[in-house]
Amino acid sequence: MTWIAAVARLRERRETGVLVTVATVRGHAPRKAGAKLVVGRTGVWGSIGGGNIEAVAIDRARELIDTPEAEPELMDFALNDKVTGRHGVQCCGGTVSVLLEPLPVPPAVAIFGIGHVGLELARVLARHDLDLHLIDSRPDMLTTERLAVLDDAVARLHVHHTPLLPEEVLGELAPGTHVLIATHDHAEDAALCDAALRTPGLGSIGLIGSAAKWARFRQRLATEGGHDPATIDRIKTPIGLPEITGKEPATIAVSVAADLLLTFQKTGR
Repeated sequence: MTWIAAVARLRERRETGVLVTVATVRGHAPRKAGAKLVVGRTGVWGSIGGGNIEAVAIDRARELIDTPEAEPELMDFALNDKVTGRHGVQCCGGTVSVLLEPLPVPPAVAIFGIGHVGLELARVLARHDLDLHLIDSRPDMLTTERLAVLDDAVARLHVHHTPLLPEEVLGELAPGTHVLIATHDHAEDAALCDAALRTPGLGSIGLIGSAAKWARFRQRLATEGGHDPATIDRIKTPIGLPEITGKEPATIAVSVAADLLLTFQKTGR
């Protein structure tokens, strides 16, 4: 498997990894500058020349995989018989610098309801490296023509048409996915809130709506849903930054997206 395919596989599986590149070479070395190796938690693809250089780079890459918010770093190797490495001697005669670049798992966001606000929010979030799920029970909200504004998305888009039970998508989401509930139907919103609180492993849960709407929902979640106050408090409403008070869909979308970006900074995903 090529290194490009390996990076794509890690991205598809939402697994962390490290891209290792021979950055500079002076003198003789096993591989030229530009040679690449991809290190995952359990697998390795490609090669930067084998021997001590590669083994040490793999060891360090695995340490970076387990390091929160790891940063890229350089490692320098002298290849001569006077230097004994952790995994043996390489005496090619040159020096090599190796760049290790962490490949973190990007954030994931699920928007339930791709109406005016939902679509504007998708347009903002689609400019970021994340997994973006778009869910709606109405097929006309998810047509190819309507979603054409997302054709140049940086994000990986996942479109779900769920005519009967949108809440079933919650069980398909990756751990840590941030959920935003903004459908056209308050009954659908209520069902999604209840289901989200029952779905383990989700990230933040946000609900669009007024204080009056939330008061009704909160009571129902407690009396009919049987949720305790601490569990119900996992739902944030209203969503977005309180300092931004505009009600236009694009304004709400910017506010909600900014709040989410702050959440990503705090949680790392």
